[in-house]
Amino acid sequence: MPASPKHLEWPSLLLIALCYALWGWATTALAGVSLLLAIPLAGLAISFHSSLTHEIIHGHPTPWARVNEALIFPALALTVPYLRFRDTHLAHHHDEFLTDPYDDPESNYWDPAVWSRLGPVPRLALRVNNTLLGRMLIGPVLGTIGFICLERRAARAGDKRVLRGWLWHLPALIPVGLWLVYVAEMPVWAYLIAVYIGHALQKIRTYLEHRAHVLPRGRTVVVEDRGPLALLFLNNNLHAVHHAHPNRPWYELPGLYRQRRDHFLTRNDGYVYASYRDVFARFATRAKDPVPHPLWRRPGE
Repeated sequence: MPASPKHLEWPSLLLIALCYALWGWATTALAGVSLLLAIPLAGLAISFHSSLTHEIIHGHPTPWARVNEALIFPALALTVPYLRFRDTHLAHHHDEFLTDPYDDPESNYWDPAVWSRLGPVPRLALRVNNTLLGRMLIGPVLGTIGFICLERRAARAGDKRVLRGWLWHLPALIPVGLWLVYVAEMPVWAYLIAVYIGHALQKIRTYLEHRAHVLPRGRTVVVEDRGPLALLFLNNNLHAVHHAHPNRPWYELPGLYRQRRDHFLTRNDGYVYASYRDVFARFATRAKDPVPHPLWRRPGE
């Protein structure tokens, strides 16, 4: 399990409060004035809540795990049970399995043998999904379908954590549902669009976090962005730094990177982009990677 801080991390606590304030304002007062503004701002808050949830998974911002989990208990994004996010994400942090189509729960690569059996429509959808705009437009749907398929497979294999995670997700939906019914001025259909926007924004971050590389240390990216997206992602754009120091809070990652930039870029074999503007310019409509894992070999081959 992640190590817990020995003191309260006030920057994170402040951002959690701001996240709920933005979400509450967007779904109430602002929604009553302009849904056109309220929907994307609610989506922004939902995406930010996901980034904050990632911090909680890694043991922040208080020394008490139950308090941390209570801070992000409401399931603003609707479709991702916290306990399942936690378990699969911590499994993803076994770096030797990064990008593995089977053992990395967050891999976007497919086993070439499975890919060869797919029909033309699934192949087209997955190819579109491998562009950045495609990942944002259809990635939330494909990602949710893939996640549910993995969950069903794990449940059938006897993983009791799956049922527990989804059962615990139900009460996390209640405060969101009560808010939308009794407090919010935003209609449910508009909130669902905001949820989709929130997931789409997170796809920008996850789009190129990892690549196929013969060495595990060469698989994790650095995007040297210091703009609004870096804040939205809580500096997780410095992903190689996060994987090297998964228990350090978000606000320490830029300093660690500045101090040891050459080390991190040597370690990840130069897998670096200057900014998200650079990423969009390169990959908005062009795939960074093939869908089938280019280096994948089944054990024993």
